[in-house]
Amino acid sequence: MTLRSETPPPPGNLGADPPPDSEAPTSAQLKGDIDSGRTGDKTPHVDVGAAPLGTCEEAGGAPPTSREIRLARQNERAPSERAKAGYVHQRQPWVLPVYAGFIVLAAVGLGLALWLTR
Repeated sequence: MTLRSETPPPPGNLGADPPPDSEAPTSAQLKGDIDSGRTGDKTPHVDVGAAPLGTCEEAGGAPPTSREIRLARQNERAPSERAKAGYVHQRQPWVLPVYAGFIVLAAVGLGLALWLTR
């Protein structure tokens, strides 16, 4: 298999399936929700982390409870309408042209101000 420069190396090129729901969810299931794209934060691919979710809390002596993780999973899930429409990152098509227009307008205004003060 030949890798192109845009192709991430394994395991970043692997798709991620959403984890099943359970009565006692774990931090790994929350990470699975994020990796599968269920939360609307990213595209559905495996994201290798330096430390699994919940590691800092466990090291600090206060691991997250199943109730806290269940609440986090419910709060993090994107509405199904946005996820199905591919509206994952809440991108707006008008933002980039407005931003570019602002930059051009600022450059023209600065140039005009410098020209008038000569």
